[in-house]
Formats: sequence, structure tokens, C-alpha cells
Amino acid sequence: MKQQKILFILHLPPPIHGAAMLGQFIVDSKIINSNYETKYINLGTTKTFKERKRITFSKLSNFINLFKSCFSTYNSYKPDLVYISLTSNGMGFYKDALIVFMLKLKGAKLVYHFHNKGIKNHQHKFLDNFLYKRVLKNVDIVLGSKWIYEDIQKYVSLDEVQYCHNGIPKVTHEIKKRELKLENSPTEILFLSNLIESKGVYTLLNACKHLDERGLDFRCTYVGNIGDIKAEELQSEIEKLKLENKVHYAGKKYDMEKHDAFQNAHIFAFPTHYPNECFPLVLLEAMQYSLPVISCPEGGVRDIIDDNKTGFIVKQKDAKGLADKLEILIKSPSLQIEMGNAGNEKYKKEFTVEMYGKRLDNIFKKSLGK
Repeated sequence: MKQQKILFILHLPPPIHGAAMLGQFIVDSKIINSNYETKYINLGTTKTFKERKRITFSKLSNFINLFKSCFSTYNSYKPDLVYISLTSNGMGFYKDALIVFMLKLKGAKLVYHFHNKGIKNHQHKFLDNFLYKRVLKNVDIVLGSKWIYEDIQKYVSLDEVQYCHNGIPKVTHEIKKRELKLENSPTEILFLSNLIESKGVYTLLNACKHLDERGLDFRCTYVGNIGDIKAEELQSEIEKLKLENKVHYAGKKYDMEKHDAFQNAHIFAFPTHYPNECFPLVLLEAMQYSLPVISCPEGGVRDIIDDNKTGFIVKQKDAKGLADKLEILIKSPSLQIEMGNAGNEKYKKEFTVEMYGKRLDNIFKKSLGK
């Protein structure tokens, strides 16, 4: 039986971010590549984060080449389905919309997979509203979580939406079994993300101030690349709060150093209020390492964390509330182990890269069967 053809137009590294990592997981997926005839086109037009917010000649040139590649590949390949990792707003959306309109003119059957959100925050703008109505018409939509549907509900009915929780591959390094931390040793709290204010950088820092004032024994390590917060700005805030002996910025970490950061932690804290947050992979990584996780009800976080079972969900920008949950875990090392093990079991059942591939495979079958 002849395999059906899927053309994937998606983000691939570099730079490394959630959508690019998920794109790479599809490229590497055994189930997708064995069940379909596949071709891949990189939707990205930049190689670094610094380039992403600027319009440059090289980006325009890259987009022209991208558009030509999508046009010629569709004509020659004649896919049964086109999968696009669509950007929800801004210049990225306008870029993607031009590709979409070209494909729609050619009668392509389209599936959009959103790894970010923000449509609801832009739908009041005349141009965006005009484009959303046309881009999102007569297509299938994939979202990471039911909690994200409200972002697109003005334009898309529920019967056009399918849900696909993200998954991540198993780390190649050996993960040691969690044991109770040594008495009289500090509880290690880990934050791992780019230093972006809306990822909860300062919320966690202020929570650490509460913990310090309560006389609790802890250390908090920030790991990640600089974002809208520079390293010296974070350090200045640490010193202002007199937390130099409690809080440390360790810079960006990859591979073995990142592995060690997860391995050495007892609690993972990610108090995000990032407006485009959908289904943060870093929470899945922490669960793979059997860490209890604390985060906020943004995007699909409520599908990841079982509150009071695999960790805690706290209000956004609530440093005291975050400190209260951190205190519970600091005072109970056995609860750290219990919640971390529950999170690891949930990761193995729901959030592996193999499960991600199976979910996408089922979605493609439904779309192709329409």
C-alpha cells in the first residue's frame, strides 16, 4: 500500500527553543517517518535569539528562499497533507500567513500546530483580525492543551481542534534514584529557563527573600541564558535583597552540566506568567528527573502538574504563595521524594517522545481521513 505524503514546515534548531525542539522530535520520530512519506522544511529564518526581533536584509533574503522552497516543494512533492508549526502573532505570523495563503491557493490540506499563543491579545487589531479569519478557516488545528483553546475560540470551532500533549526524549545520562537529602544540608531549588521577567525570575527571587526571613535552610540556583534580564541586573537584585549567600546565577548550561543541575536539585520552581506559555518542556524535564515541580496556571501547565500530587500550582506573581509551597517541601524531604516519584511516573506514562509521536500519528490519520 502506497504511503501518504506529509510535508512538514516547522521550526528546527538553531536557535534552541520549545517549538524548534518539538520540530526536531518529529524529524527524528520513528513512528512518523515509518508510517508516512515525509519531507521537511525549516520554517525559521534566524539562527540566534538576537535576530528574532529585528528585521534585517538576511532575514528577508532567508524568507524569500523559504517561500520559494515551500512553493517548489509543494508542486513537485504533491503532499496529501501539509503540517505547519504556525506562529500565533507578530512578524512571525505575518511571515507564516504568506506561506499559508500560497498553499491555500494550491488547495493544500492544512494542519496547524501551535506551540505558542497570543491570538486573543491581537484579535482586536484590524489587520490581525482580517488575517486570522482567513488563515484559520477550513483547516485542522493542533493545540498542546484544552486550556489553550480560548486563545483561538473566536475563529475556530471545537470540532476543528485536536489536542496533543508534548513529549520529550529520555536523557542519555544515567539518572540516579532520588534519596532523602542529608540532614543539616540546604534544600536545593532550581530555576531553569532564559532570564525573562515573565518566566517568574523576580517572583522566585522575592519568594527566596520570604524563605530567608523565615530562617529556612535553602539554596536557589538560576540556570539559563540572558533574556530581557541581564546577568548583572539579576545579581544587583540578589544583592539588594541580601541573598548573596542563598541565591546564585550559574549561567547557561548544556548537556552534562544541565544534567548535573537537575540531578543536584531537590525542587524545581518555574513561576511563569509568560503570556505565550503553552506546554513548557522544562517541566517535563524536571519530572523526568523526579523533581517536585511548582508552577503557575499558564497555558497547559494544569495538564502537566497534578496539584498536591506531583507538585504545586500557585497564583502568578504571588511571591508569598510560592514561598509557602516551597516551605512545605523544604520542611518535608519525604514529600519531595513522594511528589517527585509521582511526577516521574506521569512523565513515563504521558510525556515521552514516543507518546508524542503516537498522538501526532493519530491526529494525522484523522486529518487525512476527512
